[in-house]
Formats: sequence, C-alpha cells, structure tokens
Amino acid sequence: MVHFSDPISADPNARDLRNILRNLRVNLTGFVLTNRQTHPLLTSNVTHMKAKINWLLFLIGGVFLVSTTAWISSKDTFVTNFSKSAPKVQRYLYVVTPGVRNYLGYGGHGIQVFDIDNNHKFVKFIKTGGLSKNGKPSNVKGVDVSLATNCIYISTLEALQCIDLTTEKLVWEKPYEGGVDRISISPDGTIIYMPSLEKEFWTVVDARTGDIIKKIVTNSGAHNTIYGPDGKFVYLAGLKSTMLNVADTRTHTVAKQVGPFAADIRPFTINGAQTLVYVNVNGLLGFEIGDLVTGKFLHRVVVEGFNIGEVKRHGCPSHGIGMTPDEKEIWLCDGANNRVHIFDNTVMPPVQKTSILVRDMPGWITFSVDGKYAYPSTGDIIDVKTRKIITTLEDQDFNAVQSEKMVEIHFSSGKAVAAGDQFGLGQVKKVAKN
Repeated sequence: MVHFSDPISADPNARDLRNILRNLRVNLTGFVLTNRQTHPLLTSNVTHMKAKINWLLFLIGGVFLVSTTAWISSKDTFVTNFSKSAPKVQRYLYVVTPGVRNYLGYGGHGIQVFDIDNNHKFVKFIKTGGLSKNGKPSNVKGVDVSLATNCIYISTLEALQCIDLTTEKLVWEKPYEGGVDRISISPDGTIIYMPSLEKEFWTVVDARTGDIIKKIVTNSGAHNTIYGPDGKFVYLAGLKSTMLNVADTRTHTVAKQVGPFAADIRPFTINGAQTLVYVNVNGLLGFEIGDLVTGKFLHRVVVEGFNIGEVKRHGCPSHGIGMTPDEKEIWLCDGANNRVHIFDNTVMPPVQKTSILVRDMPGWITFSVDGKYAYPSTGDIIDVKTRKIITTLEDQDFNAVQSEKMVEIHFSSGKAVAAGDQFGLGQVKKVAKN
C-alpha cells in the first residue's frame, strides 16, 4: 500500500484552519438543534440538515486543500528554479610570487590560488609574465584587481602586466620609465596609479590599455599607493619623505599633504571614511596616526614589551600594518620578533591588546573581505576572533607559500564579481556621530 503525507497535518496554518472548520460545523449543528422549533426553515429532518452542513464544509476544505497544495507546489518550484539560477560565489585568495623579494622558494613564479571556503586549500597555479632582462623572474611589487576589466594587475621592478581572470591569459605587459612599485586601482576599475620604483614620480595609466594619462612628480621616492574608497583622492607615500601626498583624481595633481611624521613613511593604511591614516615609519616598532582632513600629525603608538632587533628585510622594525574591515583593531607587523601585534582601535590612541607568533618574519598584512581571517605575508591564516593560526598556505607539493602581495577575489560563473584589497583598509565609510 502506498502512503501519502497529509499536507494539512504538516502545515501549522492548515491545522489551524481545520480546527476552524471543525468548530464551524459544531456551531452550525448546535444552531440548528437550538432553533429548529422557532425557525420554520430548520424544522425539517435534523439528520438531513447535518449531512448538508458536512457536505458544505467538505467543499470549503477541498477548495482550501487544492489552493494550499498549489501554493506549496509553486513555492517549491520557485525555490528550485531560484537555486538553479543563482550560481554559487566562489571565494579565492590569489597569492602572487615571488612576493618576498625575488625568492622563488616561497612559491615559485606565478599565482598560487587558494580556496577560502575549503580551509584555504591549494586550487591551482597560474603562470605569469614578469621576467627581468636576464630572463629570471623579477620581484613582484604589487597586485590589484579591476572588476571593470575582469583582470588582475601585477607590478614588477620593470613593468606592469594585465591578466584576464577568466582565461588566465596575459592581456598585455608593458615596461615603464623608472620601473613600477606598489600600484592601486580606482574603485570603478578604470584608472591605475602606478609609483615609479622609489623615484620622483607616479604615473597615471588607463587600466584597459596601459596607456599613460599623466605623470605626477612628488620627489618623494615613490613607493606605496592607496586609491581612496570614494574615488576622489589617492594617497601617495614615498619612502624618502615624512609627508604623505594626497592627489585629487579630477586633475591628477597633488592637492594637499599630511604630516610631517617622525621619519620616512613605509607601509600605511586608511579608514573607510578617509579621515585617518596609520603609517609605519623608519626606526619605529609601532605606528603613527595622521588626520587626512586637516593634514595634521595626531599620535605615535609604540609597541610595549618587545625590543627592536635586526630584521631580515625592509630595514624597518614594523613593515606592515592593516585595519580589520570593521575598523575595531589595528594589526601591526614586528619583523625582528616574528610577531603580529594587535591594538584596540575603538579608542584613540589605539591600545595594545595581544600578540601572535607567526612562522617567519612578517612584512605585510591584510584581511579577508568578511574580516574573518588575517593574512600576514608569512602564509599563516589567522582566525581574527580567536587569534589562532588555523592553517598555513601550501602549494600543490606541500611547500610553504609566502608573499607580501595577495588579494581576495570572488567569482560567479567564471567572472570576478568582488575583490578585497592588498592594504587592509577599513571598510566603515561613514564617521560615527557622538
């Protein structure tokens, strides 16, 4: 015998209606029995009248059952169709190597791709350009993504390359006067601000073609670049200057400066509202803070409980600083002590909270888009909430992967639909009102 499920019994709303029908039948029958002496229309056979009532209620219930079944069926069809029409978004971490100087032992030459939703397991390796004149892989200096062109851009000592994210083929690679350092792309994906390699200027180029739009001379030792989230300003840090230059994107000229800071500026990050900048400077195990609106220096924050020691690279105690996307914490690299120090950014100046030991010298740090993971250049994957290292990046042969140039990219139907940033920028766009 085949058994069918009872849709009315399974649905709480349907059970309520069944109870209503049952009560209606009782009330109608009671009404007939009570009033049959005074109402001529009710003086006929009571049994016959009760049968009519049952038949009427059966018809009402039947109509409801058909309507409910049809609705459930259409709802299930809608859910099924919706599931089929909404492809899953895949989240990957693109790690570009050699991203620690030109050291091929940290991941070879190309892009190592890891699945964020599968414990950051290795997915694939993408070949890239970026060879020096002697034919050997050149240092990777920066990485960024344009959703408008569906391309990833990689800067090396000599050139900038554009790679299609769907075909994974090189679209173009161009050398530029003065070399290329750490680039940054406009929020709309159309413009690239490209620092020369520690020289006097930045070059503004078209993201689709690589054609030069303008040159901005700062005489500051062009190095690190952040395109503001609002697309109106670009922040230009030279490692031969204590001043942070701010360029107006309407004119591609320097509009103002922030500082001076205590020493030449190294890595830096900004909040989402573009009101504060947090900078590493030479000689400081810690960071300094500037006001992007007034241009004034605000605070100097020094790491407590650790000594400044010799570092393997970069020549500065703290090379790498990032802000959690919710802007509640600052994470700071400590090259000599192989630590990442965490500061409470809900107070000003920020207060040191704890430290995490990583597997090698950290020289950079950024975060996953959702703020769940911290990505130091050492390849350690840190759970931001628990402060625990949950895994480490390994290539297809289980070799350790490290890089100071990595970015998160989301894909849907083979095309990039969202991307993170390499700088650990704050994502709170509005200033909180007191």
